[in-house]
Amino acid sequence: MRLVVFGWGNDARGDDGLGPLLLERIARAAWPDVSTIEDFQLQIEHALDLDGAEAVLFVDAGRDTPAPFAFAEIGPKRGESHTTHALAPEAVLDVYARSLRRSPPPAFTLSMRGESFELGDSLSAEARERLEAGWAFVQGLMAERSIEDWRRKAGEPARRTARESARKSKSGARK
Repeated sequence: MRLVVFGWGNDARGDDGLGPLLLERIARAAWPDVSTIEDFQLQIEHALDLDGAEAVLFVDAGRDTPAPFAFAEIGPKRGESHTTHALAPEAVLDVYARSLRRSPPPAFTLSMRGESFELGDSLSAEARERLEAGWAFVQGLMAERSIEDWRRKAGEPARRTARESARKSKSGARK
């Protein structure tokens, strides 16, 4: 499955750097057919990066996200923004559909809960733990790279999914 992974945020704003930090790990893992794209924010041009992808994963930090993270399937939705900058993932999918006149690939978001977003803040202790939970979850996604599996996981409560991912990661490390 050809996968495009977007990670965005600003590490100069504390926990807002969670998306790029997780994306960095994904890039280092060098999974086949996985492309990673990092930016400070999503823009309309990112719609073109989806062309040819079989699936898309958007990773970022969220203020009101359930801890440790939320994983959901998303679809195209016209953005409410008055500008073409700082789009939501759903708006990027909408730009893709309108520009290329076809349905975008299946898309998912992984949003890790952040606590501290002020300029100059460092990554909080809670965010470090949530980054580890997100990383364990992504490793599970990559082990079962199928849309059906991802849809099933998107329907599960995040706490249970995070516990299962952490347990599998620990048992794999002991082998």
